[in-house]
Amino acid sequence: MTTASDIRLGAGLLKHALVQPDRTALTLGHRAYSYAEAATTARRWAALLVEAADGRPARVGVFAHRSEASYLGVAAALCAGAAFVPLNRRFPAERTRSMLESADVDAIVVDAASLPGLTDLLRGLPRKPVVLLPDVERAQAGELGDVRVLDARDLAAATPLEELPPVAPDDIAYLLFTSGSTGAPKGVPVTHGNVRAFLDANQERYRLTPEDRLTQTFDQTFDLSVFDLFMAWENGARVCSMDPIELLSPFKYLERNEITVWFSVPSVAAVLRRRGVLRPGTMPTLRWSLFCGEALPRETAEAWQAAAPRSVVENLYGPTELTIACTVHRWDPVTGPAGCVHDNVPIGRPYPGLHPLVIGEDGTPVTDGQVGELCMAGPQTTPGYWRAPELTAERFFPYGGRTYYRTGDLVRRQDDGYVCLGRNDQQIKVGGYRVELGEIEAVLRRAGAVEAVALQWPDANTVTAVVCGDVDSTALTTACEATLPPYMTPAHIHVVAEMPINGNGKTDRGALRNRLRAGL
Repeated sequence: MTTASDIRLGAGLLKHALVQPDRTALTLGHRAYSYAEAATTARRWAALLVEAADGRPARVGVFAHRSEASYLGVAAALCAGAAFVPLNRRFPAERTRSMLESADVDAIVVDAASLPGLTDLLRGLPRKPVVLLPDVERAQAGELGDVRVLDARDLAAATPLEELPPVAPDDIAYLLFTSGSTGAPKGVPVTHGNVRAFLDANQERYRLTPEDRLTQTFDQTFDLSVFDLFMAWENGARVCSMDPIELLSPFKYLERNEITVWFSVPSVAAVLRRRGVLRPGTMPTLRWSLFCGEALPRETAEAWQAAAPRSVVENLYGPTELTIACTVHRWDPVTGPAGCVHDNVPIGRPYPGLHPLVIGEDGTPVTDGQVGELCMAGPQTTPGYWRAPELTAERFFPYGGRTYYRTGDLVRRQDDGYVCLGRNDQQIKVGGYRVELGEIEAVLRRAGAVEAVALQWPDANTVTAVVCGDVDSTALTTACEATLPPYMTPAHIHVVAEMPINGNGKTDRGALRNRLRAGL
C-alpha cells in the first residue's frame, strides 16, 4: 500500500494509520475512530469518488455537520486527489446552491441529517454531481431524479483505494466561500502548498504529540476548523468534535476527554466570562489555548489564563486568503495588559516565511509606529479568488518581486508585533465569520429597499439594517433569511423616510448610529 506524499493535506492520517493504527484519530460523541479505521474508510470512499469521476475528481462537496460523513468525507476527497468544498446545512438552500454551481463539484458527500435539504440543493444545477450517502441506503433518500447515488452499502463494499492520485503544491486542497461585497459569496481556493506552509510553522511552534487532544469547536465552513483536524492528524493526536451546546459549559467535556489544546473564537470565552462560569482553575488539562477570528479582549485573555493556569494563551490572526492564520501573539499575564490597545490583545508577529507590508492610503509603505493597511506575502498567500480575476486584482498586488494580499485591516507596529486598529472598509466579524455589510445591503435592495445600510449594532454579534422605501421590514427579513446565513441576517430592520447625508453627499453612518442610539 502506498502512502501520500508529504505535501498532501491529510497525509498525516494515512501515515499514522500505518505506525499507530489503533490510536484514536477522531471522537464524535461517544464514538471513537482509530487511525486505521478512519484511513481505511477514507480510502474506500475515495475509490468510489475516483471511479465515479472516471479518474481523479476535481472538487467534492461535503454537505454534512459534525458526523462521520463530514470529517471522513473531507479525508476521502483528499485521498481521491480532489479539493473539498465544505457546505453548511444551516445556510439557505439558495446560497449553498450558488456555491455548488460556482464550485462545479463532481460529487457531494451527504450525511443523514443533511439529506432532507438535498433535493432543494440539487434543483436547477446545470450539472448534477454524484451523491455519496455513507450512512443512508438509497431507498431512504427519496426522489432525487436522475442523480447517481452511491449509498451506505456501496461505500461499505468498496475496495480501499491503493494508489492515490498524486498532488502538487499548487493543486487546490479546499475551496472555501466567504461573504462578498458584491452581493454574492466569493470563493477562496487554498492550495496544498499554502496549508503545508501553515502546518509546518505550527508544527515547530506547538510541537504536538500523539498524547494531545484537540477540540473542534468550528463548523467546517469556517477555515479555522482545518487547524484542529489536520494539526491533530499530522501528529498522531486526537481531534474531539464538540457539540455546540457543550460550548455553553465546556468544562466537563474538557476534563472527560482530557483535552490539551483548545481553539475557538474569542466570543466563546467572552460569553463564559460574562456568565460567570469561567472560574480560576476550571480547565487544568489544557496546555495550549488558542483564539482567532475576531479581537481578543484583555479581560477575556486574563480570565481564560486564570481558568487554565497550565495553559499558554495565544492570539492568532489571519484572513482566509492567508491560510487560516498569519500572525500570532503569546499572552503574558504580567506584561500583556500594558501592550493592549483599546483593551484588545495584539495580533503579534508574522509566521516564519511571511513578509508583512504596511501601506498608507496612497499605497506606499509607512514607517513603524504609523497606522496603515496590513498586507502580507509568502507561501501562505492563496492564488486569488475563484474564477474572479477582477476581484483578485483588487486585493492581490505585486511588490518587490512578491505577491501581496491586502487584508483591509488597519494596524500599527510596536515592539511585540502588530496591533489591529479596525478596518478601512465595511467588513465586520460576527462570531468569527467574515461579513461584508455590502452583501447584506445588496440583498435588501434586491428585496425592494431604495436605500439600505447595514451596521454592526448594538453589539459585536448583531447586525442591524436601516432602509428607505415603501417596504415592509418583515418581508425584508424573510428575504434575508432565504438568502443569507443566520449570522448575516439582520436582527432588526428599521424603515426610515430618508438617510442622513454627510458633506460629501454620502450616507453618514456615524449620524445613523447616533439615531439608533436615540431610538431613531
